[in-house]
Amino acid sequence: MQKIILITGVSSGFGRAIAERLLGDGHIVYGTSRRELDFSLEGLIVRRLDVTDRHGVKSVVDSIVQEQGRIDVLINNAGVGIAGATELASDEEIDLQMNTNLRGVVGMCAAVLPYMRAKRSGTIINISSIGGVFAIPYQGFYSVSKFAVEAYSEALSLETKQFGIRVVIVEPGDFNTGFTANRKVSAATINDSDYGESFARVIKNIEQDERGGGDPRYLARKISKIVRKRSPRLRYLIAPNFIQKLSVAAHTVLPNRLFEILVRIFYIV
Repeated sequence: MQKIILITGVSSGFGRAIAERLLGDGHIVYGTSRRELDFSLEGLIVRRLDVTDRHGVKSVVDSIVQEQGRIDVLINNAGVGIAGATELASDEEIDLQMNTNLRGVVGMCAAVLPYMRAKRSGTIINISSIGGVFAIPYQGFYSVSKFAVEAYSEALSLETKQFGIRVVIVEPGDFNTGFTANRKVSAATINDSDYGESFARVIKNIEQDERGGGDPRYLARKISKIVRKRSPRLRYLIAPNFIQKLSVAAHTVLPNRLFEILVRIFYIV
């Protein structure tokens, strides 16, 4: 069945791969981007949008419903990453991280939900991260934003299931996307005498893992299957390697102290 799908953040990485896959499945796909796209994808209908702009969000959503009569699936993919010591994060960095990764999701959902409730049908897919399952050093506020997306999505699922609306959380591991190149880095942390050396080592390892990570098309295929499901699960861990799947499982069963030691060994020591 052809669906009307809205995806945020289609300029690269997951967003582009998901849009391409869902277009291939025969759906009508709208995508948003803060900047003009540097590629052409046949069939993709693009709207310029900063997801932190509530007025702009409502305007885009209203225009799609006016054109198509409904939005069947919302995929909240837009996000930013800021790397740095949690202690040294500036107000501007915290605001950018939380406004984009959390408030952007909240605003998109708030704009789409009235239409989905009216139809008593719809699917919302929020892209989280394994960084929303356990905290990652030097990406503290990124993890905070994704933990918040997880909690928000849980509550939203409980509240909207009565209206036939399905909420899904997707937790990707490391994938080779534009996210690595676009990550913002805290100058205060780089130049700090206590954190600087450790930070440089950790972020180098993180970026190496990301660049060696999975193909975004793998995640796009998983999203395609979720879109087709009548009753998808609340959570899907989509990790391209066994170690990451094991780390998420370990977080649920190991004592907190032991898990923290393992994370420190893996990332910092």
